[in-house]
Amino acid sequence: MAHDFLTNSKIIAAYKEKTPLSAECAKEAKEHFPSGLTHDSRHLRPYGLYVDKAKGSRKWDVDGNEYVDFFGGHGALLLGHNHPVVTAAVHEQIDKGTHYGAGHRLEIKWGSLVKDLIACAEEVRFLSSGTEANLMALRLARAHTGREKLLRFKGHYHGWQDHVAFGVSNHFDGSPTPGVLNGIAENVVMAPPDDIDETKRIIESHDDIAAVIIEPTGSAFGKTPVTGKFLSGLREITKKLGIVLIFDEVVSGFRAAPGGAQQVHNVIPDLTSLAKIVAGGLPGGAICGSTELLDQLDFDVAEAKGFEKIGHQGTFNANPLSASAGVAMLQKVRDESPTQDAIDTARSIRSKVNKVFVEEDIRWACYGQFSELHFFTNPENLALDPENFEFMKRKCDFFKSDQEVTTKFRLALMVNGIDINGKLAGKVSAVHSEADADRTADAVRGAIDMMRSEGALRH
Repeated sequence: MAHDFLTNSKIIAAYKEKTPLSAECAKEAKEHFPSGLTHDSRHLRPYGLYVDKAKGSRKWDVDGNEYVDFFGGHGALLLGHNHPVVTAAVHEQIDKGTHYGAGHRLEIKWGSLVKDLIACAEEVRFLSSGTEANLMALRLARAHTGREKLLRFKGHYHGWQDHVAFGVSNHFDGSPTPGVLNGIAENVVMAPPDDIDETKRIIESHDDIAAVIIEPTGSAFGKTPVTGKFLSGLREITKKLGIVLIFDEVVSGFRAAPGGAQQVHNVIPDLTSLAKIVAGGLPGGAICGSTELLDQLDFDVAEAKGFEKIGHQGTFNANPLSASAGVAMLQKVRDESPTQDAIDTARSIRSKVNKVFVEEDIRWACYGQFSELHFFTNPENLALDPENFEFMKRKCDFFKSDQEVTTKFRLALMVNGIDINGKLAGKVSAVHSEADADRTADAVRGAIDMMRSEGALRH
């Protein structure tokens, strides 16, 4: 069977012993949801955690177990869980109302803060998610250019809508995943990330590319990184050919720097999609960019220039609750140092974990840029020094993994009080501490001991 490694595993047994109420919740959830899940990335065998509460850098499951949390609300919680400034803003607003069906002053303040922070943002339109923001970006680009095709990069994730639902973890040949029309997939061109020569060749071989979209830190917030030189080359070729360059900063926005990856690399796109941090941990997204492009949404401009505007509704666009949290969050980003605080702590965690790998004689590495942790479990047993892992230069298949190793390492970390996501990656918040860093290093050592004891380490 495909998951025989789950049988007779001491790690699995320890996890089950620690989380019996999560097991009960998972069993009940299967009566209501496909696979018992409400989000694909929460898929975990034998079952995932069910959480009761969270505060700061920690969360507690329904069995009362405490975890240092690096799942981080899927990256939305730069200020950690339940930050008092954000919760106070939401509490104040909820007493005034959750939805007015009208404009309100908070949305104006929210939009102004986005413009203050994001270099390309001449105008802003709020939506309810990153998927929606990217969908609007593509529609704006097609309407503006009159062209049809989209160029994307293999492995880069831009939500679950049809134009980007393949070529992320499979279907790298550009064929559509189930439910996606062939006619849509045929208008999407796939390119290799961080290969500017091949990307230019592909772009120049088409005359109908409306937009190029990219995660400007690389796939999965730098799991497979791209360089600033590549982004500069991409900006040059797209500008030359009148192609709209879209930076998907749903994760990197306000996390790579207060102004996102575009600030770090000084490469300014035409459009930027935002979500997660932009709404302070509540549902929300935004598309921002040049006035020329966002004019496609403007009633007055469309009437004056005689074109049909793009229609855009959305019941919860810029709703007062998300706006209140977003304003509280972005004021912190603008006026204080949460972005840099998270980056500094992430650097410390990576250093301490890599020291454990050296001491345990494990050729793995914890790497990343900014406030991200990526665990490279080295499935091909490459020669590497964990403390000097030049991941920006190594052409590794960072997404290749051994399912047994990945699953058991993640579960062993949970048993030892650390929660990361299924890609063996984690987001560090501004409130993670050196104590959290030490606890993480200890948990990694404990996880390695558990894996070694049952022969789950490959080298």
